[in-house]
Amino acid sequence: MGKSTAATFLQAAGAKVVDTDRLAHDLVQPGQPALVEIQAAFGNKIISPDGALCRGDLANVVFSDTVARKKLEAILHPRIRERWLSQIEIWRKENCPLAVVVIPLLFETQAESHFDKIICVACAENSRRERLQARGWAPDQITNRIAAQMPVTEKIARADFLVWSEGDVQNHSRQVDAILRRISQN
Repeated sequence: MGKSTAATFLQAAGAKVVDTDRLAHDLVQPGQPALVEIQAAFGNKIISPDGALCRGDLANVVFSDTVARKKLEAILHPRIRERWLSQIEIWRKENCPLAVVVIPLLFETQAESHFDKIICVACAENSRRERLQARGWAPDQITNRIAAQMPVTEKIARADFLVWSEGDVQNHSRQVDAILRRISQN
């Protein structure tokens, strides 16, 4: 919770940023091959009359069924990875000094080896639940989504840096600034 906010601060500091949630959203737009594959796998019930993905309906299916979630991940994750890897390659050719890829499931997808440093953005479990509930998620949906991810304590332990997103946005910003200072010293 707070990845997008941290990414905004990093971008304001000059970092190039690609957010894999946005890539995933682009991949499931009407007419995209991934959406066609998702529809074939999960049926017409997850497609609205105008041809758009009913994200909430699909989420209800995949977060209550591990096999269904793995099926969706097999459709989306390789495509998402291909896009962010391609973006990284462009930035390398441009000699970009600071680039960020926002990946909510970084460790779950075994993507960490592609990065020099990893920043974990996290908050307390009760705050996480409150924030998700404020987005309109039901308690069972929250529980299912959290259960589908690696425990946050393990993510924190595996990361190089931590942004603890409790408190106000200025606290969040100060933590990102401190990380940028440490990175620039290396």
